Amino acid sequence: MRYAYFPGCSAESTARDMHESTLAVAKALGIEMVEPKGWTCCGATAGHQTDRVLAASLPAANLIKVKDMGLDMVVNCAACYNRMKMANYEISTDSQIRTSVCDAIGRDYDGSVNVRHFVEVLLKDVGLETIAKTVKHSLKGLKVACYYGCLLVRPPKVMKFDDPENPTSLDKLVKTIGGESIDWSGKVECCGGGLSLTRTDVVVQLTDSILGMAQSAGADCIAVSCPMCQVNLDLRQQDIKKQTGRDYEMPIVYITQLLGLSFGISPDKLGFKKLMVPASNILEKVAQNSNE
Repeated sequence: MRYAYFPGCSAESTARDMHESTLAVAKALGIEMVEPKGWTCCGATAGHQTDRVLAASLPAANLIKVKDMGLDMVVNCAACYNRMKMANYEISTDSQIRTSVCDAIGRDYDGSVNVRHFVEVLLKDVGLETIAKTVKHSLKGLKVACYYGCLLVRPPKVMKFDDPENPTSLDKLVKTIGGESIDWSGKVECCGGGLSLTRTDVVVQLTDSILGMAQSAGADCIAVSCPMCQVNLDLRQQDIKKQTGRDYEMPIVYITQLLGLSFGISPDKLGFKKLMVPASNILEKVAQNSNE
């Protein structure tokens, strides 16, 4: 299995743990990831809110590189994934946008590159049976709240990834590696990622609500697949404690980090040291299961 892997801008900074754990899991499963040469920002910033042509052109500049490679594009950042899918939709359904994008990037692009999330590849190409066979250390006894956020499943007519109200992709992976995927009501609530710098007061309220729901449901940790969600839910716990006194101490981990642990990959290679809230309870559970 060979794919063009778009790591995104945060891969070498705030989401290095997502990037490292993605590559480690891919290697363990025999998946070859090839970065497109000269890839650039996809516009998963405020850029897509300022100009419709810019919003489609930034992803298209990368998509056309992948088209030349003759491969599917795989993305693990939900924000990047959303922008790539939206660009394909805009370009393939609006001839005027397609013409404007062609003028902007210097080449015509038809929106035909197959953009896939890494979780989709794991479920559909690798398969749960193969993943189960790769497990060395079960996550038995670990209660996980799978959090999808806004960008992975919405808008549904474009993303076509999972049910927009009750997605189950991450839950299936958690169950396959032995964890308990808990039933909770916050899996698609907004964490306020887009307001992180402008309205921290709103972000604190939103993240507090999500963390509270996960805690009430009995979660030991929250599993995500979006760097904005991860940083928001992880980092804002300090602000929540200062403002409300509520100390959740809830680890916010990437689904690829949980998969990597179950495959027997070292926590250091999965970026666990980067977490603001230590995931010691997860590591202890895995160690306990491996000794049984």
